[in-house]
Amino acid sequence: MSFDLSVWALADGATPEDVRAAVQQCRSGRHHERQPDPRCVAFYRAITARYPDQPAGPSTPWAVAPLHKAADHIELNLDPACPDQVLLDIERLAGEHRLMLFDAQDGSVYPPPGVRLPG
Repeated sequence: MSFDLSVWALADGATPEDVRAAVQQCRSGRHHERQPDPRCVAFYRAITARYPDQPAGPSTPWAVAPLHKAADHIELNLDPACPDQVLLDIERLAGEHRLMLFDAQDGSVYPPPGVRLPG
């Protein structure tokens, strides 16, 4: 079993409900045909520079590799035994690239630091 997170490049002002709706669209196989969001591209390059997904070596934190990439999100399926530092790096990079973080285990949505979610 893996620990699943995804990072989302949605429009400013997106709500947790918007993120959850986008997750459902992805899970049903509906992806928008468009150029990848530069925030996702930068996040992917940064996270895989530290934790390569192609090829995934024996010490990889990834339970599924390569990572699932779409125009507006990156899905990260982590080995449950991965070091806590991996999660801290994901959170930090998501914030640096202004991406919303979705926790698939409980449906929580975390905005980038300094961004307030609509009440």
